[in-house]
Amino acid sequence: MIPRIHKQGSNTLGLLHYLYGKGTHEEHVDPHLVASFDGMAPDPGRDPSVTKKDLQHLLDQPLALLDADQRPDLHVWHCSVRAAPDDPILSDEQWGDIARRMVAATGIDPGDGAGCRWAAVRHADDHIHIIATLIREDGRRPDHHRSGKRAQAECRLIEKELGLHQVAPGDGTAAKRATSAERHKAEREGRERPAREELRETVRRAVAGATSEEEFFDRLAAAGLLIRKRIAPSGDLLGYKVALPDDRNGEKEPVFYAGSTLAPDLSLPRIRERWALPAEAAASADGSGPERPALPDVTGPAFARRRASATTWQALLIIDHGDDGTAAAQIAAAGEILDALAKTSAAHTRAQLREAAFVFERASRSHVKAVRGHDRALRQAARDLVHSGPALGRGEDGATTAMLIDMAFFLATAAANWHARKHHSQQAAAAEQAAHHLRAAYQAAAAQPMALLRQRGQRLAARVRQRQADLLHQVLPELAERIRAEPGWPALATTLDDARRAGHDPAALLAEATRRRELDTATSISDVLVWRLRRSAHLPALPVSPHGTPTQGSPRTMFPAPSTQPAPSAANDANRRR
Repeated sequence: MIPRIHKQGSNTLGLLHYLYGKGTHEEHVDPHLVASFDGMAPDPGRDPSVTKKDLQHLLDQPLALLDADQRPDLHVWHCSVRAAPDDPILSDEQWGDIARRMVAATGIDPGDGAGCRWAAVRHADDHIHIIATLIREDGRRPDHHRSGKRAQAECRLIEKELGLHQVAPGDGTAAKRATSAERHKAEREGRERPAREELRETVRRAVAGATSEEEFFDRLAAAGLLIRKRIAPSGDLLGYKVALPDDRNGEKEPVFYAGSTLAPDLSLPRIRERWALPAEAAASADGSGPERPALPDVTGPAFARRRASATTWQALLIIDHGDDGTAAAQIAAAGEILDALAKTSAAHTRAQLREAAFVFERASRSHVKAVRGHDRALRQAARDLVHSGPALGRGEDGATTAMLIDMAFFLATAAANWHARKHHSQQAAAAEQAAHHLRAAYQAAAAQPMALLRQRGQRLAARVRQRQADLLHQVLPELAERIRAEPGWPALATTLDDARRAGHDPAALLAEATRRRELDTATSISDVLVWRLRRSAHLPALPVSPHGTPTQGSPRTMFPAPSTQPAPSAANDANRRR
């Protein structure tokens, strides 16, 4: 159940016209009162002899008792309360009780006999609107400070008592939701999402991996947004606003949104924080510390995805074992990886990756302050993904995409676990939802490369297959039979053989891939191990030519060497979701 405290107004009659009207899409059905301050307010929805003016006059009577200079300019209080889509339809009596509890909890009518005058109107099955005049019967102003938080707390109690869908409590860090007017406008214009949400997604993608204001604004312009910059008299840039070219108001002017109104971390000062260097990096930059070795240029989508997978692995370790500030920074930067991945993904994974990035946005912010700068590796990986261009959905591009989505799935799950430990309910739920979309995207991305790897494994000589089976029994005696029964076992067998041919010790690699990781609850242990081994051994993700032979070139020189540190325990829960 979601309560919303709307902006205070000055036109009681105007709001009543809306509440008792047909709505912008004639969606208001049978508007009528379900409760009022005295239980006897006239109802223009059910009594033809009563007008909306009569109800307005009754609600505003306390204003008439005040001198003109004592009357507040904005005296209209407006609150809507909406049930969840999967909640049962409540009766008028139940909605009336909810309205009385809401005005009591928010201080509008605390039950002392001299509260504000109010009325609750129902014009749809799933919600009510409460309108009140912000002058008590005794002429004083009501104590409705922090009424939004008080309304939220009361709704959590109502949900439990009535057995309704229980909404995770928020912490004030969520992006502002689209208003009902914005949602209706989007429906009317045939938009997939309200303009506010479209802009938030576009700005997030523009900032993913960006390293300067110039690059950020260039990306916004390339995305087709209209941009207004706020400049100080000194010439300094203070802020920005963006608009969709075809989103216009009644005067046919573009509707602009400031970055800070799209999301708290999209204000210009917060975006600038992403470009900060940690202390040790800043020391290197000014010559007072050791110089960081230069990374090779990204040469294509597959290379960028391979390196992003290695960087994501490091981020998992930091989230699991780092301090709160650096962990929060990694989670925030993980959102940039998802935005960049969605932007450059192939068509068959695009929808799920876009949804994953969209919902993970809520998981990227909390009251734990992110220590920016330490997330530089993840942000560089996001930048590499963007600059390497769109990936094909097949071949090495497709296989490394599956590898990266696999790691992103574990990263989202680690974020969910971290938020859960901090009791960040909404963020944990958002990360869980992102993991769900990533799992679907992984299944789409991995289908073709895993099928080819399995085919190669099935063509291995009998003595080679037996060698890999013996190795599996040696390293994982308790799970060996289960793994060999999985459809992905041939792909794991050929991966172990590829590692041996590349000069690695397959037993050591397999032991490293399973260290500190629970695998006996994984749906597909072989899938998990294939990508871990191909990443840690720097093998091509899909070493198959049209003739079924390994690709040309040395695996040691084709890709950057990722970390071989043991897996973080946060991945344990992720295995259960496979």
